[in-house]
Amino acid sequence: MKKNSSGFLGGIHPTDDSDKALTVQAPVTEVNPELVEISMEQTPGNVCRLLVKEGDFVHRGQLIGIPQTFAAAAVHASVTGHVTKIKKTGSLGEVCVIRAEEADTAPEVRSYQTEWMENDGITREDILRSMEKGGIIGMGGAGFPAFRKYQTDKNIQTILVNAAECEPYLTCDHILMREQPMGILNGIQLLIKAAGAAEAVLCIEDNKPDVIENFRTILKKKEVPIRLQELPTMYPQGGERQLIQSVLDMEVPSGGLPADVGVIVSNVATANAVADMVFAGLPLIRRYVTVSGCVERPGNFLVPVGTRFQELLRKAGDVSAGQNQMIVGGPMTGYCIGTNVRAERAEGAVSKATSGILILPEQVTTETPCIRCGACGRVCPAGLNPFKIDFAYRNGKLDVCRKLYATECIGCGACSYVCPARIELAFRNIAARNAVKQTFRKKGVIQ
Repeated sequence: MKKNSSGFLGGIHPTDDSDKALTVQAPVTEVNPELVEISMEQTPGNVCRLLVKEGDFVHRGQLIGIPQTFAAAAVHASVTGHVTKIKKTGSLGEVCVIRAEEADTAPEVRSYQTEWMENDGITREDILRSMEKGGIIGMGGAGFPAFRKYQTDKNIQTILVNAAECEPYLTCDHILMREQPMGILNGIQLLIKAAGAAEAVLCIEDNKPDVIENFRTILKKKEVPIRLQELPTMYPQGGERQLIQSVLDMEVPSGGLPADVGVIVSNVATANAVADMVFAGLPLIRRYVTVSGCVERPGNFLVPVGTRFQELLRKAGDVSAGQNQMIVGGPMTGYCIGTNVRAERAEGAVSKATSGILILPEQVTTETPCIRCGACGRVCPAGLNPFKIDFAYRNGKLDVCRKLYATECIGCGACSYVCPARIELAFRNIAARNAVKQTFRKKGVIQ
């Protein structure tokens, strides 16, 4: 398969950007909820032990959860107030409910948000320690603790800062870049030092001309090891491996990690969060969230972690479509948590990894037999044959799935998007990938 004009295999154009236009020009709304519900399981299966109990008074930024699993990150109180309840959930983690008793005042503008900072007196160890202490995760979706990526003993040459934001509807990273360009750039310089890299590349899709021009203007004023790379708009441009192919014309080996080719990929919001923690001691307790789709007032919201979804939907003017599905994240890789939702019935709360809440029209589709058109293979950015993996998985042939490299599926959903038979290829390809990896783990083989 040949690379497309974006520099990686396959890919699709799922929208014409009219979806992003719903929110990208809307003013940011800052939300100060009366109540937050902070889960000790910020990402699936990765749990923290709760350090507080009902009745305790906590301060904004106070550590309230310590990691109990390798891929968990520390959790902090996002508001100041009393713990009113500890909720038990059906999953592994508890939920700490805090009633806010001190309204957050508008944060002061700090020097690292307006000017270049010197970091000569800050060591690599200082940065890694701050990343761990601040509970900073990869904010592009996976939510892996950021400090663990940077603890590698590999020879890292390049940091790719992922600002592609290629998922439809989502504009929270775009807004962050517009609001905090210097915070991001100062954070990138810290990431360069944390990795011992020679340079960083800020990677932005060309559908964000305003922030591209602003970053260019700022970068001209100071000689720093950061360069800007404007990329053609194509999904999934923001995938780690796809970004490496597009920008560096390198390929991560099967079963390998970006560090194996001297690269670390971090989300643009992660860079900003690192600057917040290192320069201001602010752990990751707030983030931008896009609320869009079938709501009365789509927009971006700056919210404390733990803000309930029902409060966000009320701020967006409630739901405007009766037959709907509620998606957390983007429409390609997010997950549905309810149908026919109204604000008062929306369950759940914002985690560190929550990029968006989408209300989309409910779609009922019926799978029909595969016609072997090959469309899924042509758009697969990993160069796989999704329909073959799907067939093998349905028939319980994990050995065949392994031979078809199911472990390389990135779960982007492009195959399902183009399938004329409406087959849930992505769902079963991801299931096949996970099943094969589980088999490897049982055999003691790292994959």
